[in-house]
This record gives sequence, C-alpha cells and structure tokens, in this order.
Amino acid sequence: MAETALRSFELENQVKSLDDAEIFRHDEDEQEAIYQKAPWKEDTNFFKLVRISAVALVKMVMHTRSSGNGILGQMNEVMGLMMGKVTPDGTFIVTDAFPLPVEGTETRVNAGASANEFMVTFTENSERVGKSEHVCGWYHSHPGYGCWLSGIDVQTQMTYQAHQEPFLSVVIDPIRTCAAGKVEIGAFRTYPEGYSPPDESPSEYQSIPLDKIEDFGVHAKQYYQVPIEIFKNSMDNAILELLWNKYWVDTISSSPLLHNRSFTNKMVQDCVQKLEQIDTASVSQSRFRMVMHEPKKRKEDHPLSKVSFDATKLASEQAQGLTNQVVKFALFKACQCKAQANSAAAASTAMER
Repeated sequence: MAETALRSFELENQVKSLDDAEIFRHDEDEQEAIYQKAPWKEDTNFFKLVRISAVALVKMVMHTRSSGNGILGQMNEVMGLMMGKVTPDGTFIVTDAFPLPVEGTETRVNAGASANEFMVTFTENSERVGKSEHVCGWYHSHPGYGCWLSGIDVQTQMTYQAHQEPFLSVVIDPIRTCAAGKVEIGAFRTYPEGYSPPDESPSEYQSIPLDKIEDFGVHAKQYYQVPIEIFKNSMDNAILELLWNKYWVDTISSSPLLHNRSFTNKMVQDCVQKLEQIDTASVSQSRFRMVMHEPKKRKEDHPLSKVSFDATKLASEQAQGLTNQVVKFALFKACQCKAQANSAAAASTAMER
C-alpha cells in the first residue's frame, strides 16, 4: 500500500530520476565564478528552470500542512528556506529545505529576528558538517488562494535578490494540494525595480479568490514564473521510502472532503460573488469597447469563462475526493467482510469439533 501511494505521488508530480553525479557534483570554483560574473544582472530572465528534489518537496509540503489549528482545516502561512546551487545555464537545483520558526496568519508571514538568527545558525552548522550547498531561496505557503506573489512577497523577494543573489521564491498551496492530490507549487523571480517587461503571451488562468484578485493584478508584472521539475536520485529513493512508510497511513485515513470543507465553502461563495459581479462588469466593458472600437476579448478572458473554470475545478476536486472515499470504503469494507467470514468459519469449525 505504501509503495502504491509513493508511485502515485511520483506520477502525479512527474518526478524524474537523475544521475547522482549530475546532482551532487559541486565545484566551488564554478559556483564562485557564477557569483562573480552575475549573468542575471544582464539578463533579467537568465534563470529558465528550477529542479527540486522530491525529498525537499515532501519536506516543504509537510511543513506547509503542519500549520493547521484544527478548526475546519484552516491553516496559517509558514516560511522556510531552500538549499542548493545554480548552474551556468540558468538552472536552480534545490536539494534540501528547512523551516523557519516564524509565526504567520492565514494571509501573511514575515521573518523576524529569531528567524534570521536561526537561519544564520543553521547555515553555519551546515558548513561545519560539510554541506557544500548554499541557501538559494525561500518558500512560503498560500493556504487556499493559489501560487503567486503578493505585494509583500514581491518586496521580500526584491530585498533578497538585492542582497543575496542568486535567490528564488517558491509558493505552495497546501489546501489545494490536499484537494487536488497534486502539489500546487510555483517558483518566481522578480524583475529589477523600474523594469518594464515586454508584452507576453497570455499566461495560464489561475483560480484566485475575489478578495485577492486586486493584489494579484497590481503586482503581476513585477515578477515572472520559472518552470519546475521534480527529480529524485538513489539517495532520495531510500529517504522517500522511509518517509512514506510513516506518511501513507495518514494519507489513507484522511479525507480531503472533511479537511477542506471550509475551503470548499469559501470557494463556492467566491464563485457566487464573481457571478453577481459579471453583469455590471460585462456591460461596462462592452460599452467601453464600442466607444473605443476595441476588438472583443478572447473567449477565455470572459468573466463567465473564468467562473466556469473555477467551478469546474472545484467540482473535479470534490469528485476526486468522493472517488477516493468510495475506493477506501470498498477496500476496507471488503477486508472487514472477509475477516468476519473467516471468523464465522473458524467458529463454526470449532463448534463442530
């Protein structure tokens, strides 16, 4: 059962196997040369890919899910740091992650003096035991409202990039991860202050709650998303098996329908609020296009299409949760019936004797 759950996790998140030498080869001179050259200063989109170890991913997800207060699956934001290296071709390789002792709320998290002290101590101890990787980024959670950078996140990332380059920002949504069965994750880099990015092709639509849309839209042009690949090697295999032997029982016994009911209620209310705003917004936009003689928007950009996407995604997550419950019921009910039948047969045989 644990092995099956682990294989499902790897398939859902497209985990790739890489050679140990490719990942663990660390040339301090090469790293120093990259830092001295700093190609990211000349090319704002220098970093094209992020590779994250499956073990680091599991550690980050478990940390983001550990902040619940037990009330209807509510979670607070958490924060941690990632360790790894960069390559000359513009790839971040994240090999490990560790949490910071930070107190957050449902919508905000900030690192204080204690977190900075912990970070320095952890880094010094890592060097003392011979870990060659450096801190290469930070991660934090967005419980229930998707993977993107808020205004505070943008300022935090800009500060890190100004003083600790190269540095990466990763966002994980633990509630949607639990609902969808796949890790909801995004990696980001901010543009330099005052930089105007060129017009890009429309990005993939994100389901964002109504109360967060304004914050998302205001800062969406201040950063760009970096594609993510999840990898594992021979050492990761052993660690993942040990983690899963402990973790799979919680996975089987938990129910996303129960854990995420608060999130589901909020998403249903959010869809209703968006529907209520469509009529006024659509009329205003149509009149504006008629006056300005602008072309019509693409079908995907229509507010009704976006609400339809949100509702479809929510329905599919609920359907998956129900399917999981049916499978678990059939599996364990069958085992229970078989055990009762064996007990009855044993009792009957004993009576005959």
